[in-house]
Amino acid sequence: MTLQFPVAGTWTTSDQVREIRSPFDDSLIAEVPVFTAADVDRAVAVAKQALHGNPLPTHERAAILDRAAILLSERVESIAADLSREAAKPIKQARVEVQRAVSTLQFSAAEARTFAGELLPMDAAAAGMDHLGFVLRVPIGVVGAISPFNFPLNLVAHKVGPAIAAGCPVVNKPASQTPLSALNLAQVLFEAGLPMEMLSVVPGPGSVIGDALVGNPDVALISFTGSPEVGWAIRSAAPRKRVGLELGNNSPLIICADGDWKAAAAAVKVAGFSHAGQSCISTQRILVEEPIKEEFIAELVKHVGSRVVGDPADDATDVSALIQRSEAERVGSWIDAAVANGAKLAAGGDRTPEGHVMPTVLVEADPRDDVCANEVFGPVVVVRGFTDVDAALSEANDTRYGLQAAIFTSDINVALRAARTLDFGGVLVNEVPTWRADHMPYGGLRDSGNTREGPGWAIRELTEERLVIIKG
Repeated sequence: MTLQFPVAGTWTTSDQVREIRSPFDDSLIAEVPVFTAADVDRAVAVAKQALHGNPLPTHERAAILDRAAILLSERVESIAADLSREAAKPIKQARVEVQRAVSTLQFSAAEARTFAGELLPMDAAAAGMDHLGFVLRVPIGVVGAISPFNFPLNLVAHKVGPAIAAGCPVVNKPASQTPLSALNLAQVLFEAGLPMEMLSVVPGPGSVIGDALVGNPDVALISFTGSPEVGWAIRSAAPRKRVGLELGNNSPLIICADGDWKAAAAAVKVAGFSHAGQSCISTQRILVEEPIKEEFIAELVKHVGSRVVGDPADDATDVSALIQRSEAERVGSWIDAAVANGAKLAAGGDRTPEGHVMPTVLVEADPRDDVCANEVFGPVVVVRGFTDVDAALSEANDTRYGLQAAIFTSDINVALRAARTLDFGGVLVNEVPTWRADHMPYGGLRDSGNTREGPGWAIRELTEERLVIIKG
């Protein structure tokens, strides 16, 4: 039976259907409708009417988000199970994602209650005497949200939660492989009191649904998370829209000899391999000071060997399948190419009969190899040695990406030098670059994007400033 999705204020389906199959074992999970550009246009038209016809007051938007957070927290197991099945995310990691989405909605509710404009001192100019000036923040308009497969619940929450807080209706195009998590979030929001006209979830091909959102003149803002190639193409195609891009990274981690390298190795056990490395800030390039490099590699390999590879539904599993078999083949080819070019395999490097890429540690890969120069998006880390911290900082910066970077050191001067030198949206000290809290400003530079997520920062992009002058 084909699932129904909320489109243009009603539960609906379509003549064309797509099977959602498990990336782990290819079992059938669900049948979902495949919508058209006309469906997007209907959803946008209804959203625009909701925005201008009967907008929700601030207190009601905040209350809806709070109620949705409570409902989501009560359904962690069922929603995590759907997420785990459709994304092949290990179930214990799926539960964490649901809890993070709860936080994202809570922080969005807080922003709805507190976000405001500002009072202007008009009498600071002689012409401003007897005038009162202030800036209102008003909703930018209909939001087109294009979300990825790797965090199919929380990254939808990061787009929808702040939009609701700002008073903006949303038309969401979920990733083709993971529409169930977006559907579950929508159901929770509607149960919490959100009018259906405020949120449509429209699954279908990016070339159809995404293009329709980008091309619709009544969509004021596009929020996109995905690859740089697609993201910048959207930006070029929509010069009159506000376009927020959260793209990729090949996250560097610098470990100095005076840093807690054992803690770093233990952290990389998760940071480099959680969800099979399919995270924009998965730890990838590890630069280790030479005096401790061999000890660090031995410690890391020990940790990586403890990772359990298998069925995402099993509570013991740490690493499961990549989202598509073709992605596993690509990652495997990058590993093989690095080894052929001189890199040494310290762990992993092979694939299971089911198509899993085993957690892999490469040593001294060439910086020009794909595993260093590009975003692996797989369970692979590369360890390279350094003798001079400035050279390590320079190598970390030698990338087209710029999302998050990190350093382990006990020297405050080195830490501050890294904070000033590393050209990334976020610099973490004595923490891995994969760390994120959902209320912090999160985003990057260059091919990592042009915006900041986190409800307190996203809401700024989702509103326009309106100057109001009153003559007394």
